[in-house]
Amino acid sequence: MKTKFNANWVFFDRYTPGMEASTRRGVDVHLPHNAVDLPLGYFDETSYQRAFMYQKLINWVPEFEGREISLIFDGAMADARVFLNGEQIAAHRDGYTPFEVRLTDLLQRDTNLLAVIVDGSENPEIPPFGGQIDYLTYAGLYRDVWLYMRDAVALGAVKIDTYNVLQSTKSLSASISLDNPQNMAVDATVFVEVLDAEGATLADADVPVDDGVATVELHGFADAQLWSIRQPTLYSLRIRLDADGIEPDIKEISFGFRDAQFTKDGFFLNGEKLHLRGLNRHQSFPYVGYAMGKRAQEKDAEILKHDLHCNVVRTSHYPQSPYFLDHCDRIGLLVVEEIPGWQHIGGAAWQAESVANVERMIRRDWNHPSIIMWGVRINESEDDHAFYEATNEAARRLDPGRARGGIRCIENSELLEDVYTMNDFFHAADDAFRGNRPPAPLRTPREVTGLAEDVPYLVTEFNGHMFPTKITDSEVRQDEHVMRYLDVLNRAYGQEGISGSIGWCMFDYNTHKDFGSGDRICHHGVLDMFRIPKFASWVYRSQVDPGVEPVLKPVTYWARGEREIGGVYPLIILTNCDYVDMQFGDGAPIRVYPERERFAHLPYAPVIIGDHNAPTDQLGAWGRVWEDGVFVGYVDHVEVARVVQVANPVPQKLDIVIDSNELSAEDRDEVLVHIRALDQAGQVMPYLDDVIYLELSGPASILGPEVLPLRAGQCGFWMRASGDVGEINLTAFSQRIGVSKRSLLAM
Repeated sequence: MKTKFNANWVFFDRYTPGMEASTRRGVDVHLPHNAVDLPLGYFDETSYQRAFMYQKLINWVPEFEGREISLIFDGAMADARVFLNGEQIAAHRDGYTPFEVRLTDLLQRDTNLLAVIVDGSENPEIPPFGGQIDYLTYAGLYRDVWLYMRDAVALGAVKIDTYNVLQSTKSLSASISLDNPQNMAVDATVFVEVLDAEGATLADADVPVDDGVATVELHGFADAQLWSIRQPTLYSLRIRLDADGIEPDIKEISFGFRDAQFTKDGFFLNGEKLHLRGLNRHQSFPYVGYAMGKRAQEKDAEILKHDLHCNVVRTSHYPQSPYFLDHCDRIGLLVVEEIPGWQHIGGAAWQAESVANVERMIRRDWNHPSIIMWGVRINESEDDHAFYEATNEAARRLDPGRARGGIRCIENSELLEDVYTMNDFFHAADDAFRGNRPPAPLRTPREVTGLAEDVPYLVTEFNGHMFPTKITDSEVRQDEHVMRYLDVLNRAYGQEGISGSIGWCMFDYNTHKDFGSGDRICHHGVLDMFRIPKFASWVYRSQVDPGVEPVLKPVTYWARGEREIGGVYPLIILTNCDYVDMQFGDGAPIRVYPERERFAHLPYAPVIIGDHNAPTDQLGAWGRVWEDGVFVGYVDHVEVARVVQVANPVPQKLDIVIDSNELSAEDRDEVLVHIRALDQAGQVMPYLDDVIYLELSGPASILGPEVLPLRAGQCGFWMRASGDVGEINLTAFSQRIGVSKRSLLAM
C-alpha cells in the first residue's frame, strides 16, 4: 500500500552538519516544496545553490510490525541524503528520477526522526552540471513522497510490451519482478488480468514465479483498440501475487496497444504516416520553480494538446513529472523524453551517472504508450563514441522496441541512435514581408547528417533564442515571430524525410544570468511564463481541423500608428477557414483566401492582406478616419468565426478565466488563473498600464504576489488549495476597470 507522505514536514533554509541528528524549530511545509521561491525576474540564481534540510517525525504504529516499510521520493533536487535517527541510510544524486529508501529494521518502536538533506549546488560531478545550462534546477523536495508498506515479498517492477498490434490478433508480454529484499524462499504465483476501460476482463492467466521473475504471454486481442492521438485507448494489466504465508499484493498498470516507427520516409503511428508537430517543455513555473503538483502538470499537457493542437512534446532537458506523462497517455499527446544535460559532458564518474540516468528514466517510464523515443544523448553535446555507445546500449537492453534519439546541434555527427534528432536554428531572415528571407529556413536532412543515404530524421528545436519575443513586444516583432514559425513548419511539412518539428519552446522560462534578456528570463516561448498566449501560439492553434475548432486570429492590435509604416498592412490572419471577409468601417467587405502558394505544405495556410489585395480606400493611409475592423471566417461557405476590432477601444471588462471550478483539497491542487483587460469588443487591451489587486478568501492561497501589473493587457497566477474543503472566492480590482469576482470549490 502506497500513501502520500507529503504533510507535516519541517523545513530549514540553512543546513550545517549535525543538524540532522535532533529536532529543531523550522518552518512547517507541505510537499511538493521549493526551497527558495524566486521573484519573477532579476534575481540571484545562486540563492538556492546550497544545502537545505527537511525533517519529519515517523511514529511507530502496530501496522509496521512484520512489514516492509520504505519511502519513495519522486524527485529531490539535486543531491539528496537521507538520515534516520541521525544515521545516513540513503543517497541519490539525480534530481529527476525517483528513489526508494528502505526503513525496515531501522525504525525504532517509538518516535523516529527522518531528515533529508537536499543540496541545490550545481555539483560538477552530477548531470546536468559541470558547464553552463540554460535553465534553472530549483532545489527542494519538489515532487511527492510516498510511504510504502507491504509484506516481505511483494510485486516489484513490471514491464509491458505489446506486439503484432497491426495484425488481427494482437499480443502482449509482461515481465513481472518480485520485490524480495530479505531474499526469502517463497513459492509464488501471479494472476494477471487485462482489463478494458470499463473494467471488463479481456484475458487472464496464472503464471509461476521463477527465480524472482514471472513472464506472461497473452494473445488474441482481436477486438482491442489501438492507442492513438485521436483515440488514446488505455487498458490495464492487473497483477495479483499469491504465495504461502504472504499477504496478496495487487498492482494495476495502464498501457496501450500501439506501434510507433521512425523511418527514412517519416514517422508512422499504427502504420499511418503522422507528421509530428509540437513544442519543447520545461517543467518550471514562476516563483515556485519545479514544485507544482498533479493538476498544474496535467494542465500543461492539456494546453499543448487541446489549446495548441500539438501532437508531440519533448521533455527538455530531463525526465518530467509522472503526472504530466500519465496525462499525455490519457489525452493522446506523444512524448520524446530525454536524460538530464545541456551541452556539457563530464568525466568518467559523471558519465557513469548519466548512463544510470538512462536506466532510471526508462525503468520509470517504459510502460507509457505516449513515449515514442528515448533521448539518450546530452542535449547539443559533441560526439563521444564510447560514452554514447554506453547510453545507447543501456536503452537497447532495457527497451529494445522503442526508438532512440540523440539531440544534437552539430552537422556530420556520428549516428549511434535510431533517429538523427537535430536542433536546427538555420533561419537567417531580415523582414517577413520584403523578400529578404531565404527560401528554406531548415536544411535538408542530408545537408545536416553528411550521410550518403537517408536516415530517420526529426527536428527537435527551432526558433527560440534566434528570435526571442516578449508578450509585450511591438506588433511588428510579433509579426516576424509568427512568420518564422509559419516558415519553419511549412518547410518541415514539405521536406521529404523530416518526421516533423518540435519548436523551442512552449513557454518562457527562468534561466541563469548567462542567457535570456538579462532579466533571468528566456522569452523563447509561444506562451509567456503564465501560459498566456503570444500571437505565435496561434500558428499552432490554426493547424487543427475547423471541425474541431474554427480559428480566426488577426495578428494585430488594430491601431493605425502602431507600425512605423502606418496602418496594419501587411496583416497576417492565422486561420483554418476556407476564406475570410474583412470589412473596414462601412466599406464593402473584401474576400481574401489563404496564401496557399507561399505556404503550400501547411495543413492550413494563413491569410495575408497586403498591397496586392488591400481595400481601395487604403486604410493604412494617414489623414483618414480610423474605423472598426470586422473579420469573418467561412468554412464551406458558412460563417464559423467572427472577430471585431474597434477603432476606439476603451476598458470595459476585467475578465477572470480559471481553468477549473473545482480543486482537490486532499491533493492540494493548483489552478491556473488569467486576468484580462478587455475592450467593448472583447479584445485584450495590450497597452493598458494598470495594476491588479487580488483578494482571496477560503481554503486556498495565491502563489506569488497579490498585486500584479498587467503585461500586454493580461496577468496570470496559480492558486493552490490549502488542504481544507470549502468555497474559494477570488476578487480582482483595477482602478481603471473596477471589480471582478469568481468562486470555485475545494472538495
